[in-house]
Amino acid sequence: MISYQIVEHGRPLQKILGETPKPQGTEVLVRITRSGVCHSDLHIWEGYFELGGGRRFYVKERGCVPPFTPGHEPFGIVEAVGPRAKGVKLGQRRIVYPWIGCGQCPVCKAGQDNYCLKSRFLGVNRAGAYSTHVLVPDAKYLVDAGGIDESFAATLACSALTAYSASAKLPALDAKDRVAVIGCGGVGLVGISVLRAKGVKNIVACDIDEAKLAAAARLGAKTTLDTRSPDAAQKLQGVAGAIDFVGSPVTAALGIAALRKGGRYVLVGLYGGELAHPLPPIAQRAIGIVGSYVGNLRELKEVVALAKKGKLKPIPVETRAADSASRALEDLKGGKVLGRVVLDFGSVSTAPATVCEP
Repeated sequence: MISYQIVEHGRPLQKILGETPKPQGTEVLVRITRSGVCHSDLHIWEGYFELGGGRRFYVKERGCVPPFTPGHEPFGIVEAVGPRAKGVKLGQRRIVYPWIGCGQCPVCKAGQDNYCLKSRFLGVNRAGAYSTHVLVPDAKYLVDAGGIDESFAATLACSALTAYSASAKLPALDAKDRVAVIGCGGVGLVGISVLRAKGVKNIVACDIDEAKLAAAARLGAKTTLDTRSPDAAQKLQGVAGAIDFVGSPVTAALGIAALRKGGRYVLVGLYGGELAHPLPPIAQRAIGIVGSYVGNLRELKEVVALAKKGKLKPIPVETRAADSASRALEDLKGGKVLGRVVLDFGSVSTAPATVCEP
């Protein structure tokens, strides 16, 4: 198989030819055709998350040690199955749910793999989808996405799932309630699609990039707000909920301050930093501050169902050749990506090169 691996953090990914794994037991081998590029991949590539105050969390501390294959938005074709694999057939095209837990603890048995403390997350602490092949522990982590464009389907495994799970943490909303979407990158844009699919109409899209705000409007945001404007905080006042897809001290302060009494701020983005906020107003305003990290398998299936019914409007997706993975990360870091970049592994040949006789 061919993988694009982090050999040294912050340096270009290296193309590696390795042995294709053979599935054992309940395992399933998926031939990857599409792999989404997520902002979390950027942190893993750089090797750390900023915690604020000069502190960093290094990804090696959770098992991401080079050489390492990133990528957690996989879509592909079932190529081989282990002898005890059930409910799967060769040739099936499937999204791979990447947020896999140990499968044994009470959290996993409750269907919350994404909260497992012994996680086996693809592209995070297990080999990921910047590769022609991914080994999946069990067929239950494969989700049928028939009728959905392959590149868009790949993004459902993280960006759409993350936005969907975050939206479920908002307070109960009335028809006129406003919800702020802070940050209109790939996850923020699909967050607007998710909110519209769930019947939320009064969405305020917040960003500093005019092109991203325009895309947000096309996806259904009722109003857009350039957060660099001097009256941005005033215009946002009174929102019922704010989903922060950036996760910086500036965006957190904006979102929390804008909440009405009883409102809720949902933190999703991992940009980095630390939050300093006086405690009494949290109680006095009865506001909620909650984190949201990816989502569970049931939620992914619900997201896919919305997409199949045509209720989830696709975000801009650019499909690039697999060998442009490093450039995609650089573009993401430079703020040059509108929507999502998806890598095409379907056209990558894993057959041995033919030697021509003279």
